[in-house]
Amino acid sequence: MTFPGPSTGRQVGLPPTAHFVPLTMKTHHDKYEELAAKSALALAPAGAAAIAKQHERGKLSARERITALVDEGSFTELDRFVVHRTDAAAMADKDFLGDGVITGRATIDGRQVFLFSQDFTVLGGSLGEAYAEKICKVMDLAIRTGSPMIGINDSGGARIQEGVVSLGGYAEIFWRNVQASGVIPQISLIAGPCAGGAVYSPAITDFIIMTEGISQMFITGPEIIKTVTGEDVTFEELGGAHTHAAKSGVAHLVATDEDDAVALTKTLLSYIPQNNLDDPPEFACDDDPHREIPELDDVIPDSANKPYDMHDVIGPILDNDDFFEIHGEYARNIICGFGRIAGRSVGVVANQPNVLAGVLDIASSIKAARFVRFCDAFNIPLLTFVDVPGFLPGTDQEFGGIILHGAKLLYAYAEATVPKITVITRKAYGGAYDVMASKHIRADINLAWPTAEIAVMGAEGAVKVINRRELAAGSDKDATMKALIDDYNDRFANPYIAAQRGYVDDVIEARRTRGAIADALVMLADKRVDRPKRKHGNIPL
Repeated sequence: MTFPGPSTGRQVGLPPTAHFVPLTMKTHHDKYEELAAKSALALAPAGAAAIAKQHERGKLSARERITALVDEGSFTELDRFVVHRTDAAAMADKDFLGDGVITGRATIDGRQVFLFSQDFTVLGGSLGEAYAEKICKVMDLAIRTGSPMIGINDSGGARIQEGVVSLGGYAEIFWRNVQASGVIPQISLIAGPCAGGAVYSPAITDFIIMTEGISQMFITGPEIIKTVTGEDVTFEELGGAHTHAAKSGVAHLVATDEDDAVALTKTLLSYIPQNNLDDPPEFACDDDPHREIPELDDVIPDSANKPYDMHDVIGPILDNDDFFEIHGEYARNIICGFGRIAGRSVGVVANQPNVLAGVLDIASSIKAARFVRFCDAFNIPLLTFVDVPGFLPGTDQEFGGIILHGAKLLYAYAEATVPKITVITRKAYGGAYDVMASKHIRADINLAWPTAEIAVMGAEGAVKVINRRELAAGSDKDATMKALIDDYNDRFANPYIAAQRGYVDDVIEARRTRGAIADALVMLADKRVDRPKRKHGNIPL
């Protein structure tokens, strides 16, 4: 601070030739005009032409995406006047208001959410220090208020001009993703390219929704892959929506366009609570919880080796035949998704006899384990339908670590404390019987249909092991084999041995399944489980 000199009228510290230059004071009206001008600029910091170019790519702008997703008029923006702080020469004239990401809070169907939307029109949506700080601020607010966090990702990755500072920004976001995990739901919409470090924040979140044609995710792009490995691959083949939905399992849901991505996000939110201390939303239900389903009595084929579609079981049991499948294109031998019984959310896990006979393998074990852990973290009861002949044999599975990965599903079910209801429709063989929410790993209610076969293995395999000498000595091997199989089926391949021991709580007609589940959910509504104190378990990752 400087003060006038005692006699010269000059400011202390200024040279003798310096004189006061009167400043034009801004009026009250001028300040409001300045705010209006800056506010208008913040709405489209890169200009209308840049937004038009985004539209030419078949993409909405960052702000249009927020408008489409949230309740009308509910969005409150934060940090719209933030700009970057780098002194790199190339950035001197690139002070875009907002710094390439829009952040704030809003409501979706009346529920508070926090969100960010990356703006590809500003420096390719690249992440720098100030940009990362904006995202971290809304993530902190989401955790503090117990609100879901939604990220709309459309970014070229780290801002090269900011160097290690941008990498530090990514790490700050990753750290918050981990702290928020299991505390608030985290949903990532991939609405453009995500490369390098930009993919890891979505990977830590609970659900990834990709959009056909405009979404890509990869660690290294096609050019680098070509240089290093010699492989020729397109952006879409390498990291497109269906690649990650069907091959890698990175994407949980695929949208046909951006409107569909919005619809999928809203539907997903309708099944899950605000946070880990809340229960999922309940809806009025006009579908009788005790409605009988006669067609289920005939859904299981007479031949144990004939497949059927488990969707034909799941759909009719849920309210209004409404099933929201997750990871539908990946590891299709197991089904995961959300539905409702009497208006209450349930997480459904089911073996799929139509694909690989419903066996458990590496991919299906990982897929189901992660889904089970999400449901347990957010108080969503688990409904499991079992028709599993075992784990998939073969050197690929053994060398790939089926022991380790299969144990993930076992661990997830054993760790879960939400209400667990299991229905055995047909096969429940070997260790897979144990893994699929058996009574022994503390499922609460275990039901079986009369068609259930609960045994160490299938009849033919068991007979060949147990009766190999008798088969070798017999003159009519076919007749002997058939008689031994029939005897095995009568003695073991049925639900009644397990029911006698209390491993199955009841054997019921298939048509009564919906009502039995509804009653069990009411009974278990206030379930509480005390666990030993520990920092965390050591899941076999």
